[in-house]
Amino acid sequence: MSKKITYASDKGGYQTKVIIKSAFIYLGLIILTLICLVPIWILVVNSTRDHNEIIVNGMSLIPNKFLFHNIKTLGSNSLYTKFFHPLIGMRNSLIIAGCCCALTVFFAGLTAYGIVVYDFKLKGAMFTFIIAVMMIPTQVTAVGFMKMLVNWDLLNSYIPLIVPAIAAPAIVFFMRQYMLSSFPLDIIEAARIDGSNEFRTFLTISIPMMKPAFAVQAIFAFIAKWNDYYNQSLVLIKGDYRQNTMPMMVQGVLAIDRNPDYGANYAAIMLSIIPVVVVYLVLSKFIIGGVAAGGVKE
Repeated sequence: MSKKITYASDKGGYQTKVIIKSAFIYLGLIILTLICLVPIWILVVNSTRDHNEIIVNGMSLIPNKFLFHNIKTLGSNSLYTKFFHPLIGMRNSLIIAGCCCALTVFFAGLTAYGIVVYDFKLKGAMFTFIIAVMMIPTQVTAVGFMKMLVNWDLLNSYIPLIVPAIAAPAIVFFMRQYMLSSFPLDIIEAARIDGSNEFRTFLTISIPMMKPAFAVQAIFAFIAKWNDYYNQSLVLIKGDYRQNTMPMMVQGVLAIDRNPDYGANYAAIMLSIIPVVVVYLVLSKFIIGGVAAGGVKE
């Protein structure tokens, strides 16, 4: 009888510890969620408030009715029309981010496929080199990159913003880890026996099976290129609004120091994040599965 009581007591104590631990985990997740979402909500709210209200009342969590007024200010005030044309900016950013996204995920997946499927002597050294490239900051190569663009007459062109997206070591690393954890190599051998060539096997078998990984990395690549103000400002130096991207236009709006309208500034930022939110919502169902599978150790 005493053994049963002791066992029941231990079981009850264990359950209490699990409940307490779960409560702390959920509390931490709630705090992290608020940290991520509250700044975005404040941005959206401020885009619906006018300049005077933002100056006088400061931060607010309750939306107001001046969103369309702020958008109208962006389109009618001569201070803003010099820099900000949202439809043109979105078009240019979509061209760059969309092309970069497609090139990045395709060639990163192709590289990871080659590293995982094929067995050759320099396989380990090649992967080590790819990881080493991840450690080099973009700013370190900026001088040489600009000199190359001047010599090749590629300034004010989208080509140097799109073509380098083929090399994406971080995404290659993720794709490789995903394939090692959830990609059956027996299917590749079966396809070879059936007479399928290697590139066709990659297109018709590997890509459909790696769809979650492709979707997750497409989101990350699209967001990174959409927000890439640094490289865009280095290459697109002409100052023509018809060529500028959305980050460059928003930066032009925020740089106005003569009679700025904070409501219009927040509205410009809000307009710039709409495509990113749309892409995320379309592909978000793949994120959890893709990240979980790609994060499994070898």
